[in-house]
Amino acid sequence: MATPNERVTPAELAKRTTTDERYVREWLNAQAASGYVEYDKDSDSYYMNEEQAFVMTNEDNPAYLPGAFILATSALRAVPHLIDRFTTGEGFGWHEHHQDLFRGTELFFRPGYIANLVSSWIPALEGMEEKLRSGARVADVGCGLGASTILMAKAFPNSEFIGFDYHDNSV
Repeated sequence: MATPNERVTPAELAKRTTTDERYVREWLNAQAASGYVEYDKDSDSYYMNEEQAFVMTNEDNPAYLPGAFILATSALRAVPHLIDRFTTGEGFGWHEHHQDLFRGTELFFRPGYIANLVSSWIPALEGMEEKLRSGARVADVGCGLGASTILMAKAFPNSEFIGFDYHDNSV
């Protein structure tokens, strides 16, 4: 169901994903009830309309939604640790989160970077665009997986971009 309006039956999707058809049907029904996919009762199939496909299937578009889900669900993995830390008084470092949090964070913020960083945010900083075009050395401190660092490096090839983060889950 990556193409808008492409119909797929639960049996077809189960076969493609090597999963159980009954569970796929129940999952698709839940997605349809939530408005993430559409149901075509005449063909007993499911599909994404153009808007659903836009926000659910292309990681590079400015409204990619799954990153928010990954970010939220992976952040919840820290709850048992946080309860413990509140009891002991120890801190809980960013690096102690589950690795999915870093991917979810990148997927959540990257669409905004794609839509705004080079076209709006950098030009809004007086003189910055000219500096980057002519060649500058840039340290991206706290770069995470480097989405913004990579976008800037591609947009300004005369400049040198180095991403830094303090933990192993970063670039």
